[in-house]
Amino acid sequence: MRTDLSIKENVLEELQWQPNIDEIQIGVIVKDGIVTLSGIVDSYVKKQEAEMAARSVVGVKGVAEDIEVKYGTTSAKSDTEIATAAVNALKCDISVPENKVQLQVDNGWVYLNGEVEWDFEKNAAKKAIENLTGVRYVMNNIVLKNTVNPIDIKEKIKKAFERSADIDAGNITVKADGHTIKLTGKVRSMKEKDKAKTTAYYAPGVWRVENKLEVE
Repeated sequence: MRTDLSIKENVLEELQWQPNIDEIQIGVIVKDGIVTLSGIVDSYVKKQEAEMAARSVVGVKGVAEDIEVKYGTTSAKSDTEIATAAVNALKCDISVPENKVQLQVDNGWVYLNGEVEWDFEKNAAKKAIENLTGVRYVMNNIVLKNTVNPIDIKEKIKKAFERSADIDAGNITVKADGHTIKLTGKVRSMKEKDKAKTTAYYAPGVWRVENKLEVE
């Protein structure tokens, strides 16, 4: 069992290791394996990278992310400018179905709505705009509407886990309820937990994954 102090030291070291993150801008608190990140960064990407860095550390059971994005006056964009750039970015991304995603911008927060068939299309929409200057946060409310019947979906996911070098399939239980998948069991790290969720989403017919895996 790792101590909170050793986890905090590793999180700070991981933040220092990331070339795009100024670790002195980010505060780290660890209690019972739960990491709380705070501070101010100048882009949404740095906010996400800090969270991913913390989640990759062994022993981290969860991440509470309170980092705020603040742009300087030279990088400030109006909501109209952000919306225009976001619409163009979605049009240019071949992974995002045309005319399937709508967006709204409020004080730098971008809200995505609409229906797509696959999870990778939903994720692509978010990735297409999260790097845009002026974006403070992306709320991805896109709904999955897949017509594929989830036949043998449970077995497909279990086999995918067994093929993965990053997932200990023997410690994970997969339950399927229609298009919803529930994962339970034990994993070695937050990284493995995230990998299991992502792998389950790749299965045809999956709309939702309840990731109940516990980090040992």
